[in-house]
Amino acid sequence: MKRVLMLASLCVLLLHTSCKKEKEKEEVETKFPVTNPIKKDTAIVRDYVCQVHSIQHIELRAQERGYLEKIFVDEGQFVKKGEPLFQIMPKLYEAEYQSAKAEVKFADIEYQNTKKLADQNVVAPNELAMAEAKLAKANAELALAQVHLDFTLIRAPFDGIIDRFHVRLGSLVDEGELLTNLSDNSEMWVYYNVPEAEYLDIKTQINKKDPIKVNLLMPNNKVFGHSGVVETIEADFNNETGNISFRATFPNPEGLLRHGETGNILSTIKLDNALLIPQKATFEVLDKKYVYVVDKNNVIKSREIIIGEEMPHLYAVVGGLSENDKILIEGLRLVRENEKIHSEYVKPDYVISHLNLYAE
Repeated sequence: MKRVLMLASLCVLLLHTSCKKEKEKEEVETKFPVTNPIKKDTAIVRDYVCQVHSIQHIELRAQERGYLEKIFVDEGQFVKKGEPLFQIMPKLYEAEYQSAKAEVKFADIEYQNTKKLADQNVVAPNELAMAEAKLAKANAELALAQVHLDFTLIRAPFDGIIDRFHVRLGSLVDEGELLTNLSDNSEMWVYYNVPEAEYLDIKTQINKKDPIKVNLLMPNNKVFGHSGVVETIEADFNNETGNISFRATFPNPEGLLRHGETGNILSTIKLDNALLIPQKATFEVLDKKYVYVVDKNNVIKSREIIIGEEMPHLYAVVGGLSENDKILIEGLRLVRENEKIHSEYVKPDYVISHLNLYAE
């Protein structure tokens, strides 16, 4: 009998100890971490879809009609200014030039003879004027024939890269027909559109004397090795999209960028004294952001906040909170409105440093 009583007492003691531990464990688990929003200088990176253009990208067209007799370069080749590219058969234009040259010689002889006669008062002054005009006309036609002849040899108007050919050797080309394109890729113009609100942020935060520097994220998700500078902003907003166009210039010494590429412009905007909170401290109801604010009695109340900027793991709040508010940062789904909780304060610097975020 004694053994039975001792066994029963032991069971009661163990049960009591177990319940006590469970209760202590529950009390530990109900301690929710809270912190304050923190004011901090930081920076955000905005990205914009962009289009890359050569600073000079032109169509090379035939200025005379004829058979394409020679091609001096290849597709994708770098050419220097003045270098011959295409030769249209020049024989017809050489003949026209020689004919015009003969006309000049004939008109010059006629003028010299008429001048001698006019000096001797043998012919009227009008005859001399007509001979002089005829000589001037012949010289003009000679100059025009020279231009037509020169047009048969197409030269590079600037240093650049030849695009694919639209005609082949021996083709009969018409005046104005497209032969190829030429691109100067030494520097690249990158165009991108900025919404009105973000345009105002950029203009108000950046000194007029300081250039607006940007970076280019290429389609392979690598950042281009040279920074660009915004040089022009269009005068008007697009009424349909509410955007305004920016143009940034990027050096391209290695020739990596080509005309027609796409990418994303990365623009860094500094935020001075931004009020920062962890994203995980917020919840959403009907597209509105809320946090749980803990009062001095440890009672939680939901409060709507206004988000100014979004960063990895962080929000910059522009309305609804102050530095002195304490907000719940974990266990948001475990509490209810107006519930009294056991809170544990965590310094905001510690919270931010453990969000795996780099912020300046």
